[in-house]
Amino acid sequence: MRTSEIRRRWLEYFAKNGHHIAPSVSLVSPDPSILFTIAGMVPFIPYFVGTQKAPWPRAASVQKCIRTNDIDEVGHTTRHGTFFQMCGNFSFGDYFKEGAITYGIDLLTTAQDEGGYGLEKDRLWFTIWEHDDESAGILTSLGIDPSRIQTLPREEIFWDTGQPGPAGPCCEIHYDRGPEFGPDGGPLVDTGGDRFLEIWNLVFDQYLRGEGSGKDYPLLGELEHKSIDTGLGLERLAYLLQGKNSMYEIDEVYPVLEHA
Repeated sequence: MRTSEIRRRWLEYFAKNGHHIAPSVSLVSPDPSILFTIAGMVPFIPYFVGTQKAPWPRAASVQKCIRTNDIDEVGHTTRHGTFFQMCGNFSFGDYFKEGAITYGIDLLTTAQDEGGYGLEKDRLWFTIWEHDDESAGILTSLGIDPSRIQTLPREEIFWDTGQPGPAGPCCEIHYDRGPEFGPDGGPLVDTGGDRFLEIWNLVFDQYLRGEGSGKDYPLLGELEHKSIDTGLGLERLAYLLQGKNSMYEIDEVYPVLEHA
């Protein structure tokens, strides 16, 4: 499946499910606290932190991003680049965990001739916060074997802005590429990420965090209006669906390298 078709299906799926389709904004970040647009949620930061009211309850986009904190990984892994496109779906006080997880599994596993990406459901693995029993219950209710749901402590799977405000656990979706890429045992065993490739991260903005450095901060309670911020790596999904071994071999990237 061509990368352009993956992009089209993403936007079509979420438009069909009531999401406003937002355009990709400038690579120069609209948020003055960061230099570049590093993730799909950056244009929506005012809605997540509550300084502005979102004009729609849910949105989706495919955002062009620059992220330099991964620069040391470029060339050493099959999946890192400083420029990439992030597919995202967002809920501003609308649907929460059940909706986000259901959309994720549905789009990934629906057959290609029915508009989905056609991944095998029994090759999906999930990492969640060790205290997130709600997400674990949703996953099992959707047919995910509990043995493919692994848990992590807060410092490894919590999102926050780095300052007091919204924070919450993530649900990371990984795909098992097969035994030729490493040992069995799931993402916690495959620390290099070559076999169990992380393709989609669902962030649940559930809590209000207090003052503190790093991940050492108190959770002050649950937010009244909870939100969803997700990001799927377009190039990562493309090299899975195109049967390639690297994001640099996909149809939208390799011709650039060839030309160079």
